[in-house]
Amino acid sequence: MKNIFKTMLIALFAIGTMANAAAKTKVVELNKGQSVQIYSAPNTDGAITTKTIDEAFEKSGLTVGGDNNMNSPFEKRFGKVHYKTYNLAMFSNTDLTVKLIKKYPKFGSLTPLTMSIWSDDTKKTMNVATLTLTGMSKAVNIPESDPDLIAYAAMVKTALKAALPKGDFQKTNFPIVDKKASYKQEFTIDMTETDPDKIQEIKGNIEAAFEGEMEPLGFLLPNYMNLQADVFAPLGFNEYDIYVTYSICKFDVIYPVSKDSPAAGAWAPCSMYIYHRKGEDKIHIGYLGVDSWITSLGMKDKEGMDKLYEAQGMITKILEGLN
Repeated sequence: MKNIFKTMLIALFAIGTMANAAAKTKVVELNKGQSVQIYSAPNTDGAITTKTIDEAFEKSGLTVGGDNNMNSPFEKRFGKVHYKTYNLAMFSNTDLTVKLIKKYPKFGSLTPLTMSIWSDDTKKTMNVATLTLTGMSKAVNIPESDPDLIAYAAMVKTALKAALPKGDFQKTNFPIVDKKASYKQEFTIDMTETDPDKIQEIKGNIEAAFEGEMEPLGFLLPNYMNLQADVFAPLGFNEYDIYVTYSICKFDVIYPVSKDSPAAGAWAPCSMYIYHRKGEDKIHIGYLGVDSWITSLGMKDKEGMDKLYEAQGMITKILEGLN
């Protein structure tokens, strides 16, 4: 009898183990190939805040370049907010950024990376959305097998787990984006100048013209990184005369988008690069088009999508006019 009972316990344990393994596999398969991930944790006591999340990211090796409370301007401009907490933050790791840009210059369109942080008042949770390894790979055409990209994605996961104790990744059903699809917006400006001082003068003129056109249209530029001067040069990496990135945001866009797609902060503020490699005859400018948002999040809201396309049209017109 004891042997029979023991055998039954072993069998039940085995079945339970297999069921748990199957459940975990199901979660992995459900989220496999998606570009955006959402990490959530219980926050009934309110201990998790945007400040504690930023601190955890910093301790995990990711510098937070800015964390913007979107509710303050939303309340003033639109009279109401969608969530008790809704922030858009920018973060990066210098070492991995340099390694990736050396191999893939257009990685600037993900420099810095971004995240949205929002509260779910019904479930009493705090949530953070970021790009997955797959999302980063597809966005800038970098193989998922690239060791530095893998390390970057792993660092983000480590930071999320540190920032949201007792949390886990949500089961999401975002669409799988076609690997061959390209939503990049890319532009060039002719460059024949070779004098370093005059190249910097041209850079300054481009930036002044870009900023001067963007700001009156309601665009915000919450982050600016002069990677060539502040990061590359001190490391002795001098392949570029110019390498800067801008973070771009617009209240009229993110407000309607965030209502149904709070995870859109994985793409916003969007990052735009401007670079000139020594010896080339072109300045390159680019950012990820809004179809990256729409397709990867399965957006359906017409108001939000219309605002995204409208903003992209404005940016395109400005950049085409710079040449």
